[in-house]
Amino acid sequence: MREKLIAIGDDYWIEDDQGAKVYKVNGKAARIRDTWKLEDAGRNTVAEIQEKKLSVRDKIKIDLHGGRSATVKKALIGVRDRFHVEVDGGDDIKVHGNIVDHEYEMERDGDKIAEISKKWFRVRDTYGVDVFDESETVLILAITVAVDALAHDLL
Repeated sequence: MREKLIAIGDDYWIEDDQGAKVYKVNGKAARIRDTWKLEDAGRNTVAEIQEKKLSVRDKIKIDLHGGRSATVKKALIGVRDRFHVEVDGGDDIKVHGNIVDHEYEMERDGDKIAEISKKWFRVRDTYGVDVFDESETVLILAITVAVDALAHDLL
């Protein structure tokens, strides 16, 4: 992924480890919230990510193609860089580590399901997302977009 500081209206591609463009993050601007669409290489929307800024605590709702959804929120208790993801119809996900520097991981039931790191790349503003369960790729990438947006709101 390329870091764009998630400015309103930003679009960027997510490439696989071979450099092929596999998903596009399509940023849309709205008055009360920011919205991003995660599209596959054929430009089909596979997830919609919406930030709700007028709630008591900022949160981001993810609607996945097929009816699944998740909500990403900053953890109320704990260290600075922790997020909690409530997954409808599934086990919740914990996101923890150094979010701002893109050095963190995602866990479900104590098992690591993804690792995010900038250390793997020499290219500026680029970081990797290592997904351990390919069936959850879209959810994990959508969570990564949401966490980036919430982390930049904290800066």
